[in-house]
Amino acid sequence: MSKIYVIHENSEWTVHLTKRLDELNLPYEEWDLSEGSFDLLQEPPEGIFYSRMSASSHTRGHRYAAEYTSAVLEWLESHGRTVVNGSSALKLEVSKAAQYAALQKHGITTPRTLVATGKDHIIAAAKQLGNPCFITKHNRAGKGLGVRLFHSINELESYVEGPEFEEPVDGITLIQQYIETPDQSITRCEFVGGKFVYAVKVDTAGGFELCPADACQIDDLFCPVGEQVEEKPNFTIQQGFNEPIIEKYEQFLASQGILVAGIEFMKDQSGTIYTYDINTNTNYNADAEKEAGIYGMLQLATYLGDELKSRYGVSK
Repeated sequence: MSKIYVIHENSEWTVHLTKRLDELNLPYEEWDLSEGSFDLLQEPPEGIFYSRMSASSHTRGHRYAAEYTSAVLEWLESHGRTVVNGSSALKLEVSKAAQYAALQKHGITTPRTLVATGKDHIIAAAKQLGNPCFITKHNRAGKGLGVRLFHSINELESYVEGPEFEEPVDGITLIQQYIETPDQSITRCEFVGGKFVYAVKVDTAGGFELCPADACQIDDLFCPVGEQVEEKPNFTIQQGFNEPIIEKYEQFLASQGILVAGIEFMKDQSGTIYTYDINTNTNYNADAEKEAGIYGMLQLATYLGDELKSRYGVSK
């Protein structure tokens, strides 16, 4: 029987989806691609394949999970299977440089970014950027890996030549213009089926490495969220959000073949929007959703179920 196949390498990030699939009584199977093997001559099973492969898989000991998943997705697509967030989505998931190039091509403003490999080139790129404040981040990241704010070249030199320097898994460091926001916040826009679901405002006063997922708020040491202030939640869903950028985002996602994503932007003092991250392995914050009465994983599970019924006539 045809079913929904959930591709991933981290069950902690998948349980919220499978719970909703169970609630809707939809047939599904998990494919953990942290490692494995498959026969290219064998035909894949029939069904809807949804990829939740993460750019940060290497931080959980799954160094080659993304590369292996890329091969699996190419195999599925070569046989004409329906893949939600297929090979084109994974390409952007694992490279912020690819994200920025694609966004800029579609007329979406991003922070000025220089791409460097090698410590001397990282420092040279920061000098070329010429900004008094700038940030570095890993090209293949997820969960804010390698995101640091610097106030001078001397600060950067001390970090790059010191023991705290984090070597990116792909060797590429991004040096990026620092965007100062009036209220130290960013906005993350969630999309399911390529359509806007909601926007969540994230308070970044506690630090840059913020992730909306519940696991990150509790015990994921690679994803600190800063201090929680009881009277001011870090994550708040924005009611009536209607920024014109949403239409551009939907057009961009359609052009890239991406159906499920979280896109993050900052707005500077003059109101200019800078888009700086596309997460095709998007997660949701339960507290914020409960407060707003909107549930991303439920909408995602419903979407996958509708796709299964539309293509295979299977609903339960």
